[in-house]
Amino acid sequence: METVVHFMNDSVEFYKWSLTIADKRVEKWPMMSSPLPTLGISVLYLLFLWAGPLYMQNREPFQLRKTLIVYNFSMVLLNFYICKELLLGSRAAGYSFLCQPVNYSNDVNEVRIASALWWYYISKGVEFLDTVFFIMRKKFNQVSFLHVYHHCTMFILWWIGIKWVPGGQSFFGATINAGIHVLMYGYYGLAAFGPKIQKYLWWKKYLTIIQMIQFHVTIGHATHSLYTDCPFPAWMQWALIGYAVTFIILFANFYYQTYRRQPRLKSAKSAVNGVSTATNGTSKAPEVTENGKKLKKGKGKHD
Repeated sequence: METVVHFMNDSVEFYKWSLTIADKRVEKWPMMSSPLPTLGISVLYLLFLWAGPLYMQNREPFQLRKTLIVYNFSMVLLNFYICKELLLGSRAAGYSFLCQPVNYSNDVNEVRIASALWWYYISKGVEFLDTVFFIMRKKFNQVSFLHVYHHCTMFILWWIGIKWVPGGQSFFGATINAGIHVLMYGYYGLAAFGPKIQKYLWWKKYLTIIQMIQFHVTIGHATHSLYTDCPFPAWMQWALIGYAVTFIILFANFYYQTYRRQPRLKSAKSAVNGVSTATNGTSKAPEVTENGKKLKKGKGKHD
């Protein structure tokens, strides 16, 4: 017991010390004064993963088509804004794509980059709604380990990123990821219109490939920074490499299971970002006949 108390005290002291080197510019920004709101939302998310399916167990699934269209295209706009701000801000600040230390000054371009990264962090919290919509539509099989791991860890880790390094090298991965999310949520939004549009969405597989390329580029970028002794926290670079490796393994397994191992049936639901192509959009319900009349199975509640 005494060992546990010492560990907790040391942890508290370490956290207090770490606050002395945190970025003072973001201290008063929403959600940034304490990790508790971020941790609290993450815990509620995990609780919903347990309680949501229980609540929906004996209920009809919601369709949420209109909601999904609005949500997905709103995420397209948000990620486009983030990507644009990071690109324009980093260009105006004269950033290097190979090695860029954090500038903690109140320079207008540096604050612009920090603000865009803060919105990027917020977007990771908003993305919890992906899972909420899956569960409300009773797409429980789409809430995979990869899906939950990605959503939960990104929100927490980017709070750390914004608290201590909202600039410098941090802009690189966020810019790429926000750009990919413009394409990804654009796909989701189009898929939400239903089968008439879904049949034209031939490029779903390539979104997964682009995401895997992203992780390899991230590892290469971080490795170069370590090799050249770039003045950016080395422990963050090592942590980023390890984190990216886990995604490469999980996404590679997902890609193999979805596109290589299983036969490409017309009715199969391929996936992007660890979930099926129905994603948070909608898919056509299977049809059956009764007395010569076509009936649709699984007709759910509307918005």
